[in-house]
Amino acid sequence: MSTELQQTEIGEFPAAWSIGRVDSAFDIQQGKQVSKKNRDGEHQRPFLRTKNVFWNRLELTDLDEMHFSEAEQARLKLQANDLLVCEGGSIGRTALWNNEVDGCLYQNHIHRLRAKSDKAHPQFGVYWLWYAFDVANLYFGRGNVTTIPNLSQSKLAELPMALPPLPEQKKIAHILATVQRAIEAQEEIIQTATELKKALMHKLFTEGLRNEPQKQTEIGPIPESWSPITLGQLCVKPKGALQTGPFGSQLHKDEYQENGIAVVNPTHLAGNRINHEKVPRVSEQVAQRLGKHRLRKFDILFARRGEIGRQGLVTEAEETWLCGTGCFLVRASKPFIDNRFLALYFATDRLVKWLYSHAAGVIMPNLNNSVMQRLPVFYPDLETQTAIIETFATIEQNLSTAARRQSALQDLFRTLLHELMTAKTRVHELNV
Repeated sequence: MSTELQQTEIGEFPAAWSIGRVDSAFDIQQGKQVSKKNRDGEHQRPFLRTKNVFWNRLELTDLDEMHFSEAEQARLKLQANDLLVCEGGSIGRTALWNNEVDGCLYQNHIHRLRAKSDKAHPQFGVYWLWYAFDVANLYFGRGNVTTIPNLSQSKLAELPMALPPLPEQKKIAHILATVQRAIEAQEEIIQTATELKKALMHKLFTEGLRNEPQKQTEIGPIPESWSPITLGQLCVKPKGALQTGPFGSQLHKDEYQENGIAVVNPTHLAGNRINHEKVPRVSEQVAQRLGKHRLRKFDILFARRGEIGRQGLVTEAEETWLCGTGCFLVRASKPFIDNRFLALYFATDRLVKWLYSHAAGVIMPNLNNSVMQRLPVFYPDLETQTAIIETFATIEQNLSTAARRQSALQDLFRTLLHELMTAKTRVHELNV
């Protein structure tokens, strides 16, 4: 069945959709200006700042307080289903208020939008603004441009808004909220698994698998049976390696290209993994010239500068890639050490603390060969190392699965947000 369409300044929509201004559907009220005077004195009230407002989510664990007169409280009192729109910084970021904090108010960098009638469904309004500001850039350039771009009340009022009939708005909001809940469920799994991993790492690298007696070392208590060695002793040549990536004079920016051999930089290291997104690449000829920096399976890469606790274990997927300029390559070569165990050991909080305390540089801490040579390593027998590796492999698998699902759901959400808000896909075509 064909649908009659109307052409508007923001695109083509079904004739049944209402195309108007934001202020045709919502009453707009700006919050109170923050000042030192208002922050002092009695009768302080909690209030929202832009730091508390995210896309369709409020972070309320850190609320500021200031004085509001009775008249201001009456004018700025929030009601359930009010929309909170950021005026500055991340312009347009919008969340729904559901009376989470009694008596909470808001500052002048936030606009409160309240539906005037049943013409606009509040949750649909959140998703429309999300689409318009963050996906389609429909409002790009419409704000006041100062040192920090901002969106005044008058500019917000005149912004265009497309509203389908109310039943369709509710269905669209329901579909998008369903996907968001699925994303949040994966986020909870990731958070729980990450906390479990951290607690388990502390326990196993302090007490071992059998809760054995401990001995004190320069990094703190460790299992009594574990043996000491330094990283330098583990990485002796010719089979081992302990080296920085190529200097800037060896690898130039103009040698990067779209395809070829990937180069791992510190930004690609996180959570003992190597992120494959946006890795720079060089030709095979350049990679051959820098052959000593080619990666092997189970090499370990450290960020050499700045956030030096970042590190990642090389897998088959990154074998033959290149260690980048800002990284430090660790290749242990002893038969009594499994590098996978070593990577887990390096990720413990106390090893990161040791690296920071021994790094060179004050403003920008960095690792050098001397520091890495002296890094203390304590290790158990290979059977125990394998058991520890397998313990964390299960957690890592759960984390990877949840992360993949979350990424896929986020892609689905943005696709649906675009398709539903532009009427390219209609709600009657979907079954959630």
